[in-house]
Amino acid sequence: METFQILVLFLIPLMFSGYCFAAPPENQMPCPENECVILLHGLARTRSSMAVMEKALSREGYTVVNMAYPSRKFGIEKLANDTISQALTQCQSVFPRRIHFVTHSLGGILVRQYLSTKPIQNLGRVVMLSPPNKGSQVVDKMGHLPGFYWLYGPAGQQLGTDGIPSRLGAVHFELGVITGNKTINFILSLLIPGEDDGKVSIDSAKVEGMSDFLVLPHSHPFIMKCDDVVHQTNYFLQHGRFEK
Repeated sequence: METFQILVLFLIPLMFSGYCFAAPPENQMPCPENECVILLHGLARTRSSMAVMEKALSREGYTVVNMAYPSRKFGIEKLANDTISQALTQCQSVFPRRIHFVTHSLGGILVRQYLSTKPIQNLGRVVMLSPPNKGSQVVDKMGHLPGFYWLYGPAGQQLGTDGIPSRLGAVHFELGVITGNKTINFILSLLIPGEDDGKVSIDSAKVEGMSDFLVLPHSHPFIMKCDDVVHQTNYFLQHGRFEK
């Protein structure tokens, strides 16, 4: 009998280690083990801009793929196909139960573009930070100026309010959008109607079909580095909504 009890005590921890329960109590975070998060930076940025998010989500237990891609070199269609295909290959090496995305600015449009043509079977949740989901009024008013193409490339030219973002339609996946209402670029803000983050208006960040929407007091270039944004991103990945 003692042998049986010892065996049971030994096996119970093994039975439950590594498993995540489908519906944990509200105050208990689900286990992110064996889940992958793909990070996609914005236009004219690098993967280092997502380093704070990468470290935070890695500490939570996610496998994190922080992708670098040549955002100024190609159009949105090619960037989406090439970058996300490579990221998915890296994720699949750990056989993830679910694959999530956390994106900044243009990165969110790449996800929408990719999913408009190709499904991801084990897609989890997506958090977009300051995405120009309805396009950018800044591109409308400055895209024709000398130097704009040199700075932002073909993808930048496609981000106007009549460009690719506005043609992609509603989303059909779990999406949380966080955008800012503070600016450090007052000149660009003069070109944008309503509240904005210096690059994207609050209204332009919205998209039909999103699961939740949150406005925080941050600017476009730095929103992905802010503690409250990192917290809300992690919360959405685990609960499918932001913490209010």
